[in-house]
Amino acid sequence: MWAFWMVLVLAHCQLQDGEGADTVQGIGVNWGAIASHPMDPPIVVNMLKDNGIKKIKLFDADSWTVSAFSGTDIEVMVGIPNDQLKKLSKSKDDAEDWVKHNVSKHMHDGGVNIRYVSVGNEAFLTSYNGSYIGITFPAMVNIQKAIDKAGLGDKVKVTTAINADVYESGSNKPSDGNFRKDIYDVMKQIVQFLDERNSPFVVNIYPFLSLYQNADFPSDFAFFDSTGKTIDDKNAHYSNMFDANLDTLIWSLKKLGHPNVTIVIGEIGWPTDGDKNANSNNAKKFYQGFLKKMANKKGSPLHPGPMTAYLFSLMDENQKSIAPGDFERHWGIFRYDGKPKFPVDFSGKGEDKMPVAAKGVRYQEHKWCVLKKDVKNMSTLDGPLSYACAGGDCTSLGTDCSCGKLSAAGNASYAFNQYFQINDQSVEACDFDGLATIVTEDPSQGSCIFPIEIISNGNMLKVMHKVGGILLAFALIFTTIV
Repeated sequence: MWAFWMVLVLAHCQLQDGEGADTVQGIGVNWGAIASHPMDPPIVVNMLKDNGIKKIKLFDADSWTVSAFSGTDIEVMVGIPNDQLKKLSKSKDDAEDWVKHNVSKHMHDGGVNIRYVSVGNEAFLTSYNGSYIGITFPAMVNIQKAIDKAGLGDKVKVTTAINADVYESGSNKPSDGNFRKDIYDVMKQIVQFLDERNSPFVVNIYPFLSLYQNADFPSDFAFFDSTGKTIDDKNAHYSNMFDANLDTLIWSLKKLGHPNVTIVIGEIGWPTDGDKNANSNNAKKFYQGFLKKMANKKGSPLHPGPMTAYLFSLMDENQKSIAPGDFERHWGIFRYDGKPKFPVDFSGKGEDKMPVAAKGVRYQEHKWCVLKKDVKNMSTLDGPLSYACAGGDCTSLGTDCSCGKLSAAGNASYAFNQYFQINDQSVEACDFDGLATIVTEDPSQGSCIFPIEIISNGNMLKVMHKVGGILLAFALIFTTIV
């Protein structure tokens, strides 16, 4: 344990020395941690400082993560997961307790610069079948009242991150935009609340998804340098999907009677794997265009000027749901280990330079799990391969993906290794009915990288917590018997 705490102390000391890079004003990033081995927060904060990122959006309020921002000038948006909305919507006491433990305790001299609390995340997605429609706004109100009661109402604003599917336009023209009928009343309540409190409307806009979901969608329209067909609407000209989508929101807000609500782009980005359009070249092109737009403070036809936007995402997350698509685990500008995937100039100047990689990352042993060379009958691989992919991440094996050209044996080796690494290189995790073996020579092939997992103190803490729970259960059983 002493070694564990020394790593934290050394990493925290590094935070004080990081030199911020030149970054577009208003640019932040999302940091999700749905990963088997999440990066240690002090290392991530140091990486943000090295890259000049001064805004971060989190999806929960994990104390270790939030505390890592103490003493920095990084603005923090903490999140409340959707599974907590019901409780917080019904109980003011629970809301006050949440604020006490997740906001107030961090807000002191030299503490964390918490600016926003996002109550729920994309709670009105149609795939949720209305589960959160009746509880999101009451939860927002209770959290805001709790923040006000704590004397932090002037510093911390309440909002909710919303997917762009809450509004729509039947004609594809922004001026025909309006909020969905099934959530119109609650959106009116939320928008009025945000307007009155001077809180931002946080919206997630993804040009990539328009391209992914519609085979006829013009690919150039998803980027920012299109010279193709434009959409003309009431003297406004749209050459990219982002501007058209944002102005559809502007029209929707106007029709609600709140045209001046501050808009923040909660998520915008491009994945690098898991689909034919998800690759580093497209991601580089997208970010280069968007960051240049941000640097020039152009905005959209109806929303000219500077904006605040959080790029999605900081790092890959290998345990995200792939229900929307295999690309879901590949949104990171950085790999799972904090290494940059492609050049990104956060200043918006378009320079071809790589972001600063994470420092102090520790890896597990230099070994991999692969298919034995003497295995000839590939029909025996079906069961073990399915098992490995169920417990690991095989989203890079699809057609047109980074590992899509491997042989049947290569597919098996990749899957086996993913399972092996996620399970901390356990010998038992490299068996697969005797078909696999551990090697020390890197089996990566071209663009297909066979990863070595990092050593994650966050993962260690999860394991310790699980073991502690088991020991506690045994103790209770022993006490009962005695």
